[in-house]
Amino acid sequence: MAAGPELTNIKSPRVKAARRLAKRAFRERDRAFLAEGPQAVREAMALDGVVTEVFVTAEARARHAAIVERALRAGVPVHGVSGEVMAELAQTVTPQGLLAVCRFVHVPLAEAVPQGARLVAVMAHVRDPGNAGTVLRTADAAGADAVVFTDASVDPYNGKCVRAGAGSLFHLPVATGVDVRNAAEHLRGAGLRLLAADGSGEATLDDVDLARPTAWIFGNEAWGLPDDILDLADEVVRVPIYGRAESLNLATAAAVCLYASARAMRVAEPSVRS
Repeated sequence: MAAGPELTNIKSPRVKAARRLAKRAFRERDRAFLAEGPQAVREAMALDGVVTEVFVTAEARARHAAIVERALRAGVPVHGVSGEVMAELAQTVTPQGLLAVCRFVHVPLAEAVPQGARLVAVMAHVRDPGNAGTVLRTADAAGADAVVFTDASVDPYNGKCVRAGAGSLFHLPVATGVDVRNAAEHLRGAGLRLLAADGSGEATLDDVDLARPTAWIFGNEAWGLPDDILDLADEVVRVPIYGRAESLNLATAAAVCLYASARAMRVAEPSVRS
């Protein structure tokens, strides 16, 4: 399929249809979202049928020719756009000139977390999209089996969340809009122990057996996890602070917890090392 003519009018129907995906209501109605930047578009293209359209400036087309060519070979419509149109579509101050419209990729909780899962990240009341995307990226890097967004957490298809995830949204199973109690019941039924990461915990990472299959529950950036969610956990665990810092931010604490579990599991089972 050949690339179409360059779009220069920000009011064109095709541009307006893509631009409205910046709003959650339209994303949910169309079951589609925007993936911005070469990393996200490249990873989205690796999944058959996920990318439905690509928008690219002339400069980005030259710089990322392999991505554009892959889209064309797959029969994905590629629209050349002016810098003005890309600025209208993009949600960043300095757009990278490449953006894709993608179909939703989340799966049901039972599919995301089957029996045999070893490490899962659960985001409960996580509201900041940058933090959520960073935790998703960290879970991917740590080799987690899945990430669960509860119904009180940010939309994983929020543009900032997608960018912060740096393509990880397309790498591992993600379940969204899950009631936290239903999630806890399913995770425990799948053989996972539930550890709530919270500064109120009496136990620290040094006190628990992290080699066991674990679902880590991470809470709100400002006020942590409410009591009703702490009560769902098998244990409340805090990251030990050895220096004088008052606390760690959510994304950093999640990275410490997930990597501590990943390392313990690999030490206990050398066969799982990559």
